Amino acid sequence: MWEIARSWVDGWTVSRRTPKPVDTPWGLSIDVGLPTQVVRHVLLDTDAGTARELVGTVTEPTTCVKGFLAPDVMAPWFSPAWEPIDPCFLMAVELRPSTVRAPDGYTATTGTTDGLVSVRVLAADGQVAARGQVGLSGTACVFDQIITEEAHQRRGLGTVVMAALTEAAIEHDATTGILGATVQGRALYETLDWKVLAPLTGFTYRPATVRPV
Repeated sequence: MWEIARSWVDGWTVSRRTPKPVDTPWGLSIDVGLPTQVVRHVLLDTDAGTARELVGTVTEPTTCVKGFLAPDVMAPWFSPAWEPIDPCFLMAVELRPSTVRAPDGYTATTGTTDGLVSVRVLAADGQVAARGQVGLSGTACVFDQIITEEAHQRRGLGTVVMAALTEAAIEHDATTGILGATVQGRALYETLDWKVLAPLTGFTYRPATVRPV
């Protein structure tokens, strides 16, 4: 489980073009460097005391802490200055060859640069209808940012993106796919034989949103 979790973090940093994660007493830390998320701490097999100690040292807004426990387990570690992130799930699958068949009027394109595989599904007018990417990390790879534009939903384009990414990942010797799924995304991935390994719970430090009682 923890090997998969580490691979998820490694592949996520490839996908998001951030610096490599750094080992810490609580797990891993990533210098994301964005206004919406300055730092991400990922808890790996961390006891509650270590997690609380980390949370107590955070002073920089938009710092994120994620762990592989249920929300009701992690919530007591955080003060009201921390905002919960929508529930997610760590999922994985053994990669198998997939047939890519875009619906009539759509075409799928694939490109790879520096360990990042990108897929775009284009509509007949050339607009991007769906997209996704994979960060390669040894024999593991992380599927990320799988998005279908609203005007093109319910046409199977998400499945097309996943199939094209799978084919490309296998070509780069990846054998295991990993992702962090939203509640909505989980439904799609389970139809493609992905399995839930653990909850993926997160909190973001937003002290400015705290109001006096």
